Amino acid sequence: MLRSARMRPIWKGAISFGLVTIPVKLYAATEEKDIRFHLLHKEDGGRIEMKRVCSLDGKEVAWDDLVRGFEVAKGEYVVLTPEEIEEAKPDSATTIDIGDFVELTEIDPIYFEKTYYLEPTEVGAKPYSLLRRALEETERIAVARVVIRTKERLATLRPYDGTLALETMFWPDEIRSTGALDLPEGRETKLSAKEMQMARSLVDNLSGKFEPAAYRDEYRIALEQLIEQKQKGEERVARRRKAEPSVTDLMDALRQSVEASRARKDSAGAAPRKASKSGKRKAA
Repeated sequence: MLRSARMRPIWKGAISFGLVTIPVKLYAATEEKDIRFHLLHKEDGGRIEMKRVCSLDGKEVAWDDLVRGFEVAKGEYVVLTPEEIEEAKPDSATTIDIGDFVELTEIDPIYFEKTYYLEPTEVGAKPYSLLRRALEETERIAVARVVIRTKERLATLRPYDGTLALETMFWPDEIRSTGALDLPEGRETKLSAKEMQMARSLVDNLSGKFEPAAYRDEYRIALEQLIEQKQKGEERVARRRKAEPSVTDLMDALRQSVEASRARKDSAGAAPRKASKSGKRKAA
């Protein structure tokens, strides 16, 4: 899978595991599937182009004439050359430097950003397998540092589907505080025992195993179908949206939700038990 022509490594370096070095390549593990629209001129259908224009003289600027600058005050910038930026990179620019091994449950999901696959080079195959097996058997994940493009990131390494997955993370100071939120726990919030019982029943009825294949992007599918219809010259038939039931009482909302979830659960569980006319269960 990783050697497919459609997947290109975005980073090459090595995992530093104690005194062990594991040469690896980094591949994006996910891809966004979205309907992307272009801006067009309403009159003639021409595509709108975004140009690099200088804010001072109004002229378009070529790529070769661009430099990187950091704004230190309004309209005042410190310019850095590519060589200066490269010189400032830490050692982790070419190394995934493992520092600690922890349990996955110790890290809150809010820290996780994006997932990548790590593929070993030929000479790194054995130590790569050693690290993956060690993580599997100890049920630990590795915490590391790595520079991807121009940013140093905190990251974790964990076994996934026969490979090692690297998960980039936000730094602690990038996680916003909840202190500014107006949360109900800060005010007088009274919940009755009956309300809690109904809420637990609702959670129990909706509990199950996570099956990724059971979920799909309904909005993207609807847009794809709409585009296909319009491409064929077909007229779209507007559908009327269902009115959402208005339930203002919390207990009534909980009761109706529990009843509906129980009915769905019973309906889903009844299908496998359906018998044939002979009274025997049908073969799958």
